[in-house]
Amino acid sequence: MITSGFTNAPVSQFLVFWTVIGALVASLTDTRYYIHIQVVPHLWNYGQFWRAFTWQVCYTNSTEVLFAVLGFYQLRVIERLWGSRKFASFFLATLPYTTLLPPLILTFILRPLTFGRINHLPAGPTPIIFALLANYYAAIPYTYRYKLAPYSSSTSTSSASSNAQTATSIWAKSLTFTSKSTAYIAPLQLALSQLPGSLLAAAVGWSIGTAYRRDMLPGASSWRVPGWMVGEEKKRGFEGLRARLDAERERDGAGGGLATGILAGETGTEGARQRQGAARRTLGEMVAEQFRGRG
Repeated sequence: MITSGFTNAPVSQFLVFWTVIGALVASLTDTRYYIHIQVVPHLWNYGQFWRAFTWQVCYTNSTEVLFAVLGFYQLRVIERLWGSRKFASFFLATLPYTTLLPPLILTFILRPLTFGRINHLPAGPTPIIFALLANYYAAIPYTYRYKLAPYSSSTSTSSASSNAQTATSIWAKSLTFTSKSTAYIAPLQLALSQLPGSLLAAAVGWSIGTAYRRDMLPGASSWRVPGWMVGEEKKRGFEGLRARLDAERERDGAGGGLATGILAGETGTEGARQRQGAARRTLGEMVAEQFRGRG
């Protein structure tokens, strides 16, 4: 059964809301210009190295906000597959890599190699989206495939073999898509929105997501956030209550064990029927027997 909305995906819901609220707050407070990174002048001239830690806080234009919301919403199936605790752990464990690697690569590798032409890193959590997208690509199977082929308007009455050849050539030129293809449209738009900086962020995010899946990030795959952060404490409380009830049933003695034996098929003898009747005594009957015994 396909689940709609944010059912069993509270972390994805938080990411979607934060994407919208963060961009709105940055716009209302006129702080959008303090989020993106330009190596010159922000880092080298002004010494604003704190931008390397805050550039993923939010997007700075409505188009990127729209596609980021669509991307997080499409990728919520990863949280349902992993569970909210592992999903939140993935987000926090990969955050240092997705935050620091793009500015470092831009500052010390790309900018010197391009003689200062590549100097800008746009704001927004594009690496996080592509890290999730890498796991979505590897972990979620598609349900169907379809092809898009060019339309042929030929009306000639050729032979069957020529028609077959024409159909084969058209089929060879077709494009194959799957049920997952639409999930890549929004992240692809983010990767191409502010080239080349946005493409750098997307490439780093995809690499980090792949490294996480292959257990190549030190300590990231095994680390987990506390359960109370994603609301799993209540579930543990109910599980503990159920365990205590099961333990009390086991301590009941002969009543519970005999009832289990009766349900397994030990009802052939008269003694088993008597034990079954004893196991089914009500609380009132047991209290009455206690009073009769004392009298």
